[in-house]
Amino acid sequence: MSSLGIKPVSNFARRSAKWVFNKLPSWELKNGKVLNGIKWAGQHISSPQNRLILGVTALMSQPFIDLHNRHVDDETKKVSAARTVAKIIAGTTTGFFVRYYSIKAVEAFTKKPDKAVKTLESLLFPKGIAHTTIKGMQQYKLALGTFLSLGVMLFTNFAIDAPLTKVLTNLFVKKVHEHERNKMMNNPVLLPNSSDSKTPDATNDIHRPKMDIFLNHNRKEAK
Repeated sequence: MSSLGIKPVSNFARRSAKWVFNKLPSWELKNGKVLNGIKWAGQHISSPQNRLILGVTALMSQPFIDLHNRHVDDETKKVSAARTVAKIIAGTTTGFFVRYYSIKAVEAFTKKPDKAVKTLESLLFPKGIAHTTIKGMQQYKLALGTFLSLGVMLFTNFAIDAPLTKVLTNLFVKKVHEHERNKMMNNPVLLPNSSDSKTPDATNDIHRPKMDIFLNHNRKEAK
């Protein structure tokens, strides 16, 4: 597509985004407690902790949604809930450790250089900054570590998350089936009743003439 064809599309997208933005209601936070809470969360809750909070919240809500789905049978509900739990655990565990060690890696390579020549330990130290506050440097490390972890997770989502989710799903489904079998064995009411099975009974048998009747009948005809 030529630049003449791209420009009208980009202009339309820009105007549409501007129109939507102008239609959104504007509001301003004025509550001091809310502002202090947001400020505290931004300064003290790191990216790994944020991923852990999201995982715990998902684990407390999403499996129950699968278990109360009215459009599928009980077996599908349990398998779906097991897969959801496995996916949350795998994603949360991988995301937490990837972000945590990415930030640790950034901290190891952001040492302040003593000389003009940078060393490996000061490889990621921001250029052109002679003096920086401890808080500003800590925020820089957290932001750079989060950015690095996003790139790493593009690989771990396929290399770790998917296989781990499959393994955990099979394990949880196996546990669910074992629990159901033990539940049925321990509760005789849930076991299939042998009396319900249709067994042949003398009263229900169809009356069939005996073989000697046919033999006598044939003998009479032969005579």
